[in-house]
Amino acid sequence: MVKKPIYSFILLFLSVSAAAPQQPPADAAAVSHFQQYLRINTAHPHPDYQSAVSFLKALATSIPNLRTRTLHLTTPNKPLLLVTFPGSNPSLQSILFNSHLDSVPAEPSKWFHPPFSAFKTHDGSIFARGAQDDKCIAIQYLEAIRNIIATDPGFKPMRTIHICYVPDEEIGGLDGMAKFVESNEFREMNVGFFLDEGQASTNDKYRVFYADRSPWNLVIKAEGQPGHGSRMFDNSALENLMKSVEVVSKFRENQFDLVKAGVLANSEVISANPVYLKAGIVSGDGNFVMNMQPSEAEAGYDVRLPPTVDPDLLKKRIAEEWAPATRNMSYHIVEKGPLRDYMGRPLMTVTNDSNPWWTVFKHAVEAVGGRLSKPEILASTTDARYMRVRGIPTLGFSPMKNTPILLHDHNEFLKESVFLEGIKVYESIIKALSSFDTDSP
Repeated sequence: MVKKPIYSFILLFLSVSAAAPQQPPADAAAVSHFQQYLRINTAHPHPDYQSAVSFLKALATSIPNLRTRTLHLTTPNKPLLLVTFPGSNPSLQSILFNSHLDSVPAEPSKWFHPPFSAFKTHDGSIFARGAQDDKCIAIQYLEAIRNIIATDPGFKPMRTIHICYVPDEEIGGLDGMAKFVESNEFREMNVGFFLDEGQASTNDKYRVFYADRSPWNLVIKAEGQPGHGSRMFDNSALENLMKSVEVVSKFRENQFDLVKAGVLANSEVISANPVYLKAGIVSGDGNFVMNMQPSEAEAGYDVRLPPTVDPDLLKKRIAEEWAPATRNMSYHIVEKGPLRDYMGRPLMTVTNDSNPWWTVFKHAVEAVGGRLSKPEILASTTDARYMRVRGIPTLGFSPMKNTPILLHDHNEFLKESVFLEGIKVYESIIKALSSFDTDSP
């Protein structure tokens, strides 16, 4: 016989359980799709592109009216998936949404949960490499279109909507977006507006990016008299390199002071961060010979330039101050992206009412209660540069607010509530952009 207090407790538990809010089936399915995609290991150096494309293709074909094409612009190991929602007026320029398939590596020992498990905690945080960068938007695009059609089965966009899933963004995009924009398939799409990834916001406003910084790989080399470790030489290789490192460090400090003082944002200054130093003579046991001065030394820098600066002025500074030939120094620059478009203009998209695409985008975000922060230059680099160089209006945007910025970091995660809210934002954006009927925006 059940005692009365225990029986009462059971009834109370059942009543509370019945009253607990249940996640709508569509939301639960969307979160499940997100987790499934996160569990596909697309991290370099061996990204599983085939499984990722197969999954996304199956997801896209489960949505009415979507078409898919898989392109191989380099090798079969680097597929590019193109998803298309045909518009009613193909003469209008199309809309292209972008997401990259690949991710940066993860160090499992530094994570709370395995980085490809997509483990969801009790508060709805989904831990996985790529959760923010940028597998979230890959799924949000598709789930937004699914929701639009579920709400209005007769919906047909006026402009054609394309979604591309590209390889190799994290390693420069040379076999991904760079090849795609040169293809006949891309030219036939007649893209009028491009929306790419952005970054999380730590406050209640969404961040939006109108430009990227352009990366340079800079290697500075110094030469000098080799000899016994006890001798004093003028302008030895290491002495020359140390002088150079000091000059570059002072420049970096001055740029960083502008950021710390709030004069400029981090993305608005030139960053020159040292990434390696190489010098010395290695002995047979793997150690350095301590009584010999080397004849060569070098330093490597990751340099990032905003589109607002003159690259020729920086090159002049490098030649005259950072690596002057008068001190037996030389340098080599690998420019990993342009700073000007095909007409010589800075790679920036206008973010005011003179750009109708901006106005439509902004109003679409606001229509679902979202607020945009002041448009920014992205401190890093994305595939967006391949569009801006062609003069195509381009914004970087990932609807993640009140979220720590964890791209490329340990324990990258995204809360399911933020993920689901982002789907609603994209529903509004997709409907607004695809219904924009101005023939020449």
